[in-house]
Amino acid sequence: MTDSPTPSPAGPQSADTQDAEVLRERALAALLAARERTTLLTDSVDDHELIAQHSPLMSPLVWDLAHIGNQEELWLLRDVGGREAMRPDIDGLYDAFEHPRASRPSLPLLAPAEARSYAAEVRGRALDVLGSTPLGGRPLLRSGFAFGMIAQHEQQHDETMLITHQLRSGPAALRAPEPPGATDAAALPAEVLVPGGPFTMGTSTEPWALDNERPAHRREVPGFLIDTAPVTCAAYQAFIEDGGYTEQRWWAPEGWAMVREHELKAPLFWHREAGQWLRRRFGVTEPVPADEPVLHVSWYEADAYARWAGRRLPTEAEWEKAARHDPGAGRSRRYPWGDEDPTPERANLGQRHLRPAPAGAYAAGRSPSGAGQLIGDVWEWTSSDFLPYPGFAPFPYREYSEVFFGPGHKVLRGGSFAVDAVACRGTFRNWDLPVRRQIFSGFRTARDV
Repeated sequence: MTDSPTPSPAGPQSADTQDAEVLRERALAALLAARERTTLLTDSVDDHELIAQHSPLMSPLVWDLAHIGNQEELWLLRDVGGREAMRPDIDGLYDAFEHPRASRPSLPLLAPAEARSYAAEVRGRALDVLGSTPLGGRPLLRSGFAFGMIAQHEQQHDETMLITHQLRSGPAALRAPEPPGATDAAALPAEVLVPGGPFTMGTSTEPWALDNERPAHRREVPGFLIDTAPVTCAAYQAFIEDGGYTEQRWWAPEGWAMVREHELKAPLFWHREAGQWLRRRFGVTEPVPADEPVLHVSWYEADAYARWAGRRLPTEAEWEKAARHDPGAGRSRRYPWGDEDPTPERANLGQRHLRPAPAGAYAAGRSPSGAGQLIGDVWEWTSSDFLPYPGFAPFPYREYSEVFFGPGHKVLRGGSFAVDAVACRGTFRNWDLPVRRQIFSGFRTARDV
């Protein structure tokens, strides 16, 4: 995901048919939930760690904190509320397109106390705007879109801050309960059939859907078989032990070059000690759990595993059909289980747990095809490049999606344990460079019928 620069006038075309007070309550709850999580992620470490850059791949946590406030000021106060700028002097500092992550520590950033104060003052004023602004008319205000967009933006930065927590050294700063186990994993088939035929991909009705999820359109997808659950650590270990990282034939040329240059031997954060695979997870070193979906693998690693297994990564359309298509009703659902919002019984989302659940968990979240854990747990790499849907229109700014379209970025779907439900739908599209490993990424495989 990327960050927001400046507003532009285009907009989604879904009509505002919901009660205004219900919309306000939904927007308020989403904004408050995001800020609660931001506070947890930034208050759990001291000021020294807030201003430190724990990896050149990530911003200092204090940059994310002030950036969250700055984007909220730009969109909700200046654009939606028509209010005078509070801190126009810092707009450039927190423009993600002006300053690469590696260079941000050298900027004259707001100190932790000032960043907290600024974000809090913006939030107070933004809630006033929410309470007084009609939710309709302008495309940006239909169904409360602007407020939903800002809640999603903050949650996306919360996910990047959680990645920074994973990259930081030192003892654990975060705690969370363990996810539920899999009650019937042994009885599940290894793969499920998704019959061929058309289905509706994307959305034109989801009120807070972002521009790259739009518009809804029909796709013809031949029948295919897809893994019932994401590929596990045990299955990936078999690939490693069979020489997966030493056999060039499994790798795309760019992936093989990456393996050789960085001497890769396993997923990020794994190491072998006394004949056992261990991993570091949020400041704790532990044995790699055999039944958990593999995490922190690049697209190249996922693709190489699939080739080794005699399979392939699913296309983005295949993934969405497996997740959303209901052949009995002849329509696409919002989520694999139906149209109801996610619950803790259906999906591992929202940093409720600090790890994926075992493969086969969340029986209540399975799709009509029988595939499970398509929402939450791990982002899943697909074989597809990040491209616009037919009829795509940028909204509310080109830099959210359009500038990233092309063969340089691969699509990930489904969210992870680090993603909040407000920023995760059956239509939600993520994208990243195929070399990325620090993200909470895994995969499942597919094959032709």
